[in-house]
Amino acid sequence: MNRKIRVGVVFGGKSGEHEVSIQSARSVIENLDPAKFDVLPIGIDKKGTWHVGLGAYNALGAPIPTQLLTDEVEAEAVTELTPLAQGAIMPLSSVGDIDVILPILHGPFGEDGTVQGLFELLNLPYVGAGVLASSVGMDKAMMKKVFAEEGLKQARYEVVLRSRFEREPELVTERVEASIGYPCFIKPANLGSSVGISKAKNREELHLALQLAAKYDRKIIIEEAVDGREIEVAVLGNEEPAASVAGEIVSSSEDFYDYQAKYLDGESVMIIPADLTPEQSDEVRQLAIQAFLAIDGSGLSRVDFFLCRKTGQFLINEINTFPGFTIFSMYPKLWEVTGLPYDQLLEKLIELAIERHEDKNRER
Repeated sequence: MNRKIRVGVVFGGKSGEHEVSIQSARSVIENLDPAKFDVLPIGIDKKGTWHVGLGAYNALGAPIPTQLLTDEVEAEAVTELTPLAQGAIMPLSSVGDIDVILPILHGPFGEDGTVQGLFELLNLPYVGAGVLASSVGMDKAMMKKVFAEEGLKQARYEVVLRSRFEREPELVTERVEASIGYPCFIKPANLGSSVGISKAKNREELHLALQLAAKYDRKIIIEEAVDGREIEVAVLGNEEPAASVAGEIVSSSEDFYDYQAKYLDGESVMIIPADLTPEQSDEVRQLAIQAFLAIDGSGLSRVDFFLCRKTGQFLINEINTFPGFTIFSMYPKLWEVTGLPYDQLLEKLIELAIERHEDKNRER
């Protein structure tokens, strides 16, 4: 394209990671080169209402970067200050043609394949994983089944339905104690950013943790606690992906890398590159690519591992198909150290989205 590429940046959403999404979107919008891109912000509030243009910038809580708006988009955006009806889908044609969507959405209703399905129906290129990979990557229960089929080693785990726990809490507790034991981690199956996650060291804490996780999802994951280092690798690409250098998280929290440690206290440390042997580095990067391909990933993912202190074995923890994307987040930092700075990373992701869309449109 000779003209600038028009990018629709979608952010916010109904999930528990709404605030994280806004932080990521702000960084993205500030770092998209205005000489190459026209940016149209599309915000989704916590009720599911879609806002566009100036109204979306108000949701970002930042001054309007007018240099990122063409006169045409700005004029159209003014007419859209009143939110659409709750749950309604914004008529994209009312704000002009969009060349590619950057869905800076984390968690359910954004990273789980739902909004990706909308973009597929609209035949719009979009950054990141497709419907299948997004849904598998969001649902930790399905993710673990896919990883097991692929032969990737994992910690021991159980999947419990909320209805089963509410109906038979004692039986669920006994089952977890017999198969996993203490300490263990309890997580909602479909959420990220450590929202709703707890560590239980006894039966009372397990009950409280299950009750908390059940507020966020109908499926709950219980995992054994692994004595290991937290190693993360960023993957970039479509059918022939590349892996970044590995990084390590040293959490400020004594128990685990929780929401407070990730986003609020600012004392957790990211070590990039991680202190690994060349052989360990090669192994974990290859495992990250294997996990990415196993879920049929595209665009980007961050793959998280535990490096067991006793055995030296890597255990895959999870894959994040749209990880945190502020300039301070692990995914862009990993690529920055690997040699791909933030603004160039954004350009590459947009290029990959358009490439995948064009390839898909070859099909009859």
